[in-house]
Amino acid sequence: MATGLPKTDVKNPRFHFDIYAILEGSQELYLGHEVQVNVNLVEMIKLETKNGQSLEKCYISPTKRRGVERRCLLWAPVKSGELLGDKLECGIPKTCAKPDCPICAPYGALDPGKRTLIGRVTHGGGVAVQGLYPVEKQRAMHPGLLVNQKDETPIPFKREYNQPGLLYPVSNHALSVTDQEFASVAYAFLDALPRIGSGNPKGIAIAEDSNHMPLLVVDRYLVPRGKRPVISPSITNPEDAIKNFINDANDVNTSDNGDDAEYTGTQPNFKTKYFARWVGQNALHKLQEYSIQFVKTVLQA
Repeated sequence: MATGLPKTDVKNPRFHFDIYAILEGSQELYLGHEVQVNVNLVEMIKLETKNGQSLEKCYISPTKRRGVERRCLLWAPVKSGELLGDKLECGIPKTCAKPDCPICAPYGALDPGKRTLIGRVTHGGGVAVQGLYPVEKQRAMHPGLLVNQKDETPIPFKREYNQPGLLYPVSNHALSVTDQEFASVAYAFLDALPRIGSGNPKGIAIAEDSNHMPLLVVDRYLVPRGKRPVISPSITNPEDAIKNFINDANDVNTSDNGDDAEYTGTQPNFKTKYFARWVGQNALHKLQEYSIQFVKTVLQA
């Protein structure tokens, strides 16, 4: 059965792309999971480590990150003054599901009763490194509600928050996409960072090591030749997590790299004929290059 995707050519080839990062909460963060009576709870994960220790950790769900990234694309401002989703008549729940849509092509879509477009971007990770429990804080009812409910007694509520400084290893994987399609993914990944969270406060940043190098890796490849910098949920020490991430990022099989001429004009940290990896600041700059490409060719075209 055919995929339904249009065929590309040698000038616009398809590649696989991966983004690996360690994100850091710069402030307390609320990512909702359950709502009890007047208490909003954050999402937690229960696990047993390799040495048999039972832990409960805070969690950024990959599906929530995916939703924020898609919304960033739908609400991206277009040169005409519209939002991209309005211009393309593509939104939630009625996505357009067109193979050439810069949103549906990588993120997938469902037009109920008509057609389905399988997404080629998947999200992973999100389990916090440190075993810090969330903190519950008292919040008052919004002042606007106090005015509108003159005859009712205001009901304060409590909300849990992820504590500042938590590290969240995450990853995005794009399967068989062109550079133009990955430009949407790069734009969405970077634009979603300050908007992650339910309610306020929002936002998360790419963590840095002691040399201020972003803990970020970008792969573009036909064959995977680098170790995947995925942090084990069993690790609870931030220093160990960062050390393992950097070690894995620099563990690339560069043997038999006779022809690397295809990557002229870029500055990858590692390159072979069918694999290129950008690490740290170079990885951030590479994502920014793709984001600029998305703005020029989609938003400002």
